[in-house]
Amino acid sequence: MFNFFKRADNNGTPTLPLNGHHLNGAAALPEVEERVFIESAAVPEKPAAPAPAVEYHIGVLYAFMDRNHEVKGYDDALINPDISNLNQNLDALKNELIRTLKKVKTFYEDFIQETEFHIQSRSRSGMVDMVEELEMKKKIALGHIDKVKLIESDTENGQGDCNGILISYTRGFKNGLAAISHHHILSRKF
Repeated sequence: MFNFFKRADNNGTPTLPLNGHHLNGAAALPEVEERVFIESAAVPEKPAAPAPAVEYHIGVLYAFMDRNHEVKGYDDALINPDISNLNQNLDALKNELIRTLKKVKTFYEDFIQETEFHIQSRSRSGMVDMVEELEMKKKIALGHIDKVKLIESDTENGQGDCNGILISYTRGFKNGLAAISHHHILSRKF
């Protein structure tokens, strides 16, 4: 009864395949090539390209200051409506602004030093037009670093654009608190 699946040859004796070959010379299974199962050589991985250097010019600073901090304050209030959370997030915002100011300031200080080197080198080579272009770039960078220093001073004194960021965040946080109160208390009918 269990011999149903066993194949019998002409004599009635069952034959079993051995490594793809039948003992009785019947049709053999095709041989599978080794390359089907085994990779001969692994594909070499390309090294990851280095990340492009981020230039912290004054546009990065203004982009940070132009972000909508009111929405972030509102969302933070909905997540954790605690005044200590407000104060911690205000400190975090101020610290992020200070870090951004330092990065931008360092970028311009390095740029000015590099520009001064090129000015000296090109002036020794007699490249008058190039020196004038480099002097103009240096002048622009000095103007930007003066603006960065002014914003840095305002940040230390809690006025100007820095104060606007903190006011915007606080307004959003308070609006979030008001939304919570409105939803939980004021919308109830009794």
